[in-house]
Amino acid sequence: MPRTLVTGGVGFIGYHVTRALLARGDEVVVLDDFSDAPYPRALKEANARDLAALGGRLEVVTGCVTDAAKVAALTAGASAVLHLAGLAGVRPSFADPVHYARINVDGTATVVEAAIQAKVPRLVIASSSSVYGNSTPLPAREEAPAIEPESPYAASKRGAELVALSLSRKAPSLALAALRFFTVYGPRQRPEMAITLFARAILAGRPITVFGDGSMKRDFTHVDDIVRGVLAAIDRAPAGFRAYNLGSGAPITLDRLVAALSSAAGREAITTRAAVPLGDVDATFADIGRAERELGFRPAVPLEEGLRTVVDWVKAHPT
Repeated sequence: MPRTLVTGGVGFIGYHVTRALLARGDEVVVLDDFSDAPYPRALKEANARDLAALGGRLEVVTGCVTDAAKVAALTAGASAVLHLAGLAGVRPSFADPVHYARINVDGTATVVEAAIQAKVPRLVIASSSSVYGNSTPLPAREEAPAIEPESPYAASKRGAELVALSLSRKAPSLALAALRFFTVYGPRQRPEMAITLFARAILAGRPITVFGDGSMKRDFTHVDDIVRGVLAAIDRAPAGFRAYNLGSGAPITLDRLVAALSSAAGREAITTRAAVPLGDVDATFADIGRAERELGFRPAVPLEEGLRTVVDWVKAHPT
């Protein structure tokens, strides 16, 4: 039976991936620090309880990815490692850049080194579309330069990729895929993220704040599509380091998102405007050709359908 170590396995994406691994019969060991960053510990504890209720071979261990001894012990004997743990969020990263570098860069180095020492054949690490910044031509391709990050968060994710790339030279047979996620949304999304935040406000009749003039574009990607991409990377990524964009390939403006979310919620949104925060990029737009060719990745959840899953989740979980 495959045994997969999932760091950050009770977070938003981690929950959905762990659930899928259990559903296909894998034994899963989750390592998570259950911290309050970037969102409340109680939500992660709820995810852990819901995963345990599914049955299957699951072990959840509390600990940080910077703990080299703990990571090494859990990595030993794993058939694959999925490294999702990390600090997310562009705006909070300006307040504590040292912590972001510690968790995202040092933590990734710790996990990659442990996987190499344990001779794990397959390793997938979570990266972000934020690595492209504003200077990369769109649609962003994996081979394009990603050298001008707009935030400490973006810099830490690019740094994590570069550390993984350099360490992979020690183990040329290791299949090491860095997945650049594009604005992932869906049930259990981090509560401060736009779609869930907006959905709660619209349903409650509260105003929502749209940054800028509403023309910023984002490549919103449903978590179910991300899960399919992650599993494909675990199963199919070739030996060596390889970056992959996982996105919808169909960016939309924030104004169009608000209109679509209002339709899904069945209520008109009340909007206010505010200045674009420091670190936000103008647009994200994934070229997903490499993931399609090499992983068989094809996004399948239309935005309207995906937004309904969020609205349904919010209605079922009002707090």
